[in-house]
Amino acid sequence: MSTSDSTDERPNEPTDEEVVQTAAEAAEGLIFSRYKQSNVRDLDVTVSFEDGVLEVDVYLNAPERDSGTDPEEVADEAARVAREAVDDLFGE
Repeated sequence: MSTSDSTDERPNEPTDEEVVQTAAEAAEGLIFSRYKQSNVRDLDVTVSFEDGVLEVDVYLNAPERDSGTDPEEVADEAARVAREAVDDLFGE
C-alpha cells in the first residue's frame, strides 16, 4: 500500500522558511566576520524563496577602512555565501 501525499514525496526537503533563514544567517555571518557590528552603519539582507527560486539581495553601508575591503565586494560575497549555504542545505 502506498500513499501519494505531497509531504511524502520529499520528506527531507527543507521548508521555505528554513531556506530563507539559512541564507540570511550565512550572509550576516560573513559580513560580521569582516566588520565589527558597531562599524556597520546599515545592513539589509533580503531573501526570498518561491517556487524553487532563491533571490538574495544584500545592502551594506560600512566604512572601507575597517577591513580594507570594499563594502560592495563584501555584500556580493555575502550573497554568494548565502546561495552556497542553501545549496549545502539541499545537498544534505
